[in-house]
Amino acid sequence: MFRRELRSASKFGISVVSAGALALTAAACTGTASATGSGAGAQTRLTITPSNGAKNANPGGGIAIVATGGHLSEVVASVGGHPVAGQLSGGRTMWHSSAALAPSATYRVVARGVGAGGNKVTTSSFRTLTPRRTFRATVQIGDHQEYGVGMPIILTFSQPITNRAAVEQALSITTSRPVVGAWYWDGNQTVEFRPDHYWSPGTHVSFTGQLNGVEGANGVYGTHNLHVAFSIGPSLIAKVSTVTHYMDIYYKGSLFGHWAISTGRPGDDTPNGQYLTMGKGNQMEVPGDPVIVTGSPRPPTWDNGWTQWFLPFSQYVQGSALHEAVVAGPRGSTFVSPSSVQPPPTVGPPGHGIT
Repeated sequence: MFRRELRSASKFGISVVSAGALALTAAACTGTASATGSGAGAQTRLTITPSNGAKNANPGGGIAIVATGGHLSEVVASVGGHPVAGQLSGGRTMWHSSAALAPSATYRVVARGVGAGGNKVTTSSFRTLTPRRTFRATVQIGDHQEYGVGMPIILTFSQPITNRAAVEQALSITTSRPVVGAWYWDGNQTVEFRPDHYWSPGTHVSFTGQLNGVEGANGVYGTHNLHVAFSIGPSLIAKVSTVTHYMDIYYKGSLFGHWAISTGRPGDDTPNGQYLTMGKGNQMEVPGDPVIVTGSPRPPTWDNGWTQWFLPFSQYVQGSALHEAVVAGPRGSTFVSPSSVQPPPTVGPPGHGIT
């Protein structure tokens, strides 16, 4: 992670030193005192927020540095000896940390600027607030496990979430192949991600939730981060007809089996819907394999199992607090307008997908 941050910083012409070197650099500066080099012209001014000595800084605000009368040449931020990632903007006149800060933690920042009037160094040491209430999140995905092409990512929170947009913005997905999807809030303690069409078999997925320091509700802060990596196995899709009482199994896009089944008795028929398997029943089967039921007199029942595929994607994306789609790929994910993305090809037998 630290090497990636070094590369990210160097391409903006900014140097980042190790946490050990930070201590030496900070020792050369006294509090927020600034060292100004010789030369004519306007003095470079560096403003760090939170300010030096702050005791209850808001973790969600992050760290912000603004240079006036010059530009930033070096930023070193750390917590507990670990570097803090951030990005430059505004022609190298601004820097902001890339994620929320950890609660109950002491941060140290050293910023160097350069301008016509010479060089300047400003430091800040502050502590984030200690929340009275916290939340945690769990994810149903197992690390380094294989799942079916319909598998959702489901997060469950220990406390009700009202600041849902902030939580969504803290969630990121990296995929080996381009994916378009969306987050959907099912109540106030569950948020779920699914692609607009089924995952492509063989896709490797990495999910990260930078929830430490995120204010999920008024005065309720996250205290940890989540990370899990998984892969999508071969396509296995079951199509069930309650009219013929047969099930067709498609494996890797080809018909594999045509089996007689029971779909309930009259008055207690299996409802229609695009279901997902939730366990491993046999060697053809993993959690997340789609089971599509048609022909039933009973309509689909939401939350009767994993029912993320009951909704068309145009409706599913409206369940996002941001009302935006997620475009993921090898470089991570971004939020975009649903109308601006093109869906990838569908996976599996004809007629299985929804849009």
